[in-house]
Amino acid sequence: MTPIQRCVKEKNTNITPIWIMRQAGRYLPEFREIRVKNPDFIKLCLNENLSSEITLQPIKRFNFDAAIIFSDILMLPYGLDQEVKFEKGLGPKLGELDLDKLENISEDKFNKKLSSVYQAISKTSVNPILKNKDLIGFIGAPWTILVYMVNRMSPKNDLSKKIFKDNLFIKKLLIIIEKFLKIHIENQIKAGASLIQIFDSWAGLQEENISEYIYEPTLNLVNHTRKLGVPVICFPRGIDNYKNFCDVIKPDMVNIDYNVDPRKAVKEIKIPIQGGLDPKVLLTDKKNLHTEAVKYLQIFKDHPYVFNLGHGILPETKIEMVEELVKIVREFK
Repeated sequence: MTPIQRCVKEKNTNITPIWIMRQAGRYLPEFREIRVKNPDFIKLCLNENLSSEITLQPIKRFNFDAAIIFSDILMLPYGLDQEVKFEKGLGPKLGELDLDKLENISEDKFNKKLSSVYQAISKTSVNPILKNKDLIGFIGAPWTILVYMVNRMSPKNDLSKKIFKDNLFIKKLLIIIEKFLKIHIENQIKAGASLIQIFDSWAGLQEENISEYIYEPTLNLVNHTRKLGVPVICFPRGIDNYKNFCDVIKPDMVNIDYNVDPRKAVKEIKIPIQGGLDPKVLLTDKKNLHTEAVKYLQIFKDHPYVFNLGHGILPETKIEMVEELVKIVREFK
């Protein structure tokens, strides 16, 4: 059993596994080399050989306890035939949304469009470097996917208020998104993913209809994943009440964001916990990194805990700071 599986399934507190969100990404010089030659991000995600190579880059460097497949949550709308492209400095831009067209997308067409993602997982999962390590597959939560599909860009750049107006439209779209997310999860597990993480990056935007738009569809996906025999981690970033989320959704593990008080979390949340450290701490110095990392390690020393960040690692992070973080976690007693 892998270190993370022991933490999740056995509630083992004698080990502290570590991996980092966005660990296969822009802070790595070897990734930047590939990216220069492959400017189209979606095409890069669909290149099974390069996707597999990128996934394993941080494992080779830092010997993390898990790899996370190099892909993107927006492969879901891409699979549903909505145009998705990434513009430098602006992030994702999505095309027009046609609900009638979405309702007629076949499973076969969706599977074919994303087949390279599943092939990349298959290729990566059998690599000997992942012996006794997890390969994490992932999806965006239904609400977050909906926000991108309707807003057609990241809400941090601009959020169209129309997204909240038409309840019937939102309900119909959520049903379609949930259906294909279940297929996407199942395909990743069949290909070799041993864990699934659900990223609800914009959970903090929804307060009024949280039960209908966040809790219910996420619970359906958690139950679906569990039936497939694979643990599921949820990351409802920015949500006000993590305890309530965990009580309702009951994931196998929850990733807390960096605004969550870890002392409060360890008292209130009974399931295994992952993450919490502010990624900006890695932009400071080794002394401060040691102080902040050890704070989390001490708070969670008697609680099943996987060390991670409270959001994705920042592109300007230096390699030596990640090396130092791994050393701190591995040597903590």
